[in-house]
Amino acid sequence: MQNHSFKNYREKLIAVRSGSITKKLMVLCAAIIAITLSGSQLWAQGCILARSPEQGGLPTGEGGVLEPRHFQITIGERHQFSYQHYVGDVYQEYRAQARSQVLNRINLVTTNLTYQVTPRVSVEIDMPWLFATRRGQSSPIKYSATGLGDTILGANAWIRNPLHAPRNNVSVGLGVLMPTGNDDVQNTTNTNTTGTGAPVEVTAPVDYSIQPGNGGWGMVAQWSGYQRLNKSLIFYTDGDYIATQGGTNGVQRSSSTTTPLNNYVAISDQYLLEAGVSFPIPGVKGLSATVGPRDEGVPAKNLFPNSNDGFRRPGFAVTAGPGGQYSRGRNILTAGVYKAVHRDRTVSHPDEVYGSHGDAAFAQYVWLASLTHRF
Repeated sequence: MQNHSFKNYREKLIAVRSGSITKKLMVLCAAIIAITLSGSQLWAQGCILARSPEQGGLPTGEGGVLEPRHFQITIGERHQFSYQHYVGDVYQEYRAQARSQVLNRINLVTTNLTYQVTPRVSVEIDMPWLFATRRGQSSPIKYSATGLGDTILGANAWIRNPLHAPRNNVSVGLGVLMPTGNDDVQNTTNTNTTGTGAPVEVTAPVDYSIQPGNGGWGMVAQWSGYQRLNKSLIFYTDGDYIATQGGTNGVQRSSSTTTPLNNYVAISDQYLLEAGVSFPIPGVKGLSATVGPRDEGVPAKNLFPNSNDGFRRPGFAVTAGPGGQYSRGRNILTAGVYKAVHRDRTVSHPDEVYGSHGDAAFAQYVWLASLTHRF
């Protein structure tokens, strides 16, 4: 989760002992191209609920590894506007022609606080805050939800001591996802859209895709690693998987007698995977870029053998795009925009039971930005 260089950390320690400071390495940035699905908090798009904690890059940039007994705080922003519907990997163009698309607009602001306990071990807390709206393309009714999402507490450890691993290393981490987010935000809306007659007010939970919380506990497994290929080119990979308790969260979305498995919202697993290469931008100290794959999604069935009943929109999104990172002093700024290159709404467990295949709305672009400060 740290955006810093092992080599820089090693050189800094040596410099302290020798009385001279070695020039820092150029920055690793976050840029992303494409990924494929394996099966998501954090992340397919739109109607698919997956909000994995974003990886902040690898410790191969100018900042170096966070030193023991130091903190860093990262404020991140994710924006996406989802409206293109898919059944499987087939785009439902007729939805746009009929103006029946569902429009989801999501802004997710995350705060991550990390404390470096030893050169190898760190602990962190990740708290998201959701701002989301949802409406039908031809409907005047707009639904909205705002609030704290589900919080993650975790610990990470580098396999090798950073002091002795300037060229390659791997970090692994475990954590717990706590259901601090509200999974039952309700809106009261006037469902009489004719423009005539008395208002017909209905109070009901908003769609689960814009609910701040998932409604259950989860175990988080995360990893990151890198290999320096030459003086300026670095290969990296990172990701996370959130294995939830499964079952349903008790929020009722329908009362169907023909498809009862969809009456309540499922507590679903989520994942995020990334890989790529990093390279510095010549002539600009502290600036670099990366290129590589990104995959995020929600599996149709959870990892733990609990009930997979309940409504979910499983699937995944593959995105591609450039990113950049700029480091100066104790601050690190990252930004990127990633275009979808493949989207797939897979078959859920209730879909299998009922012989159906639901759809989901995906975003065309995902915008990411973050600012890190160390102290």
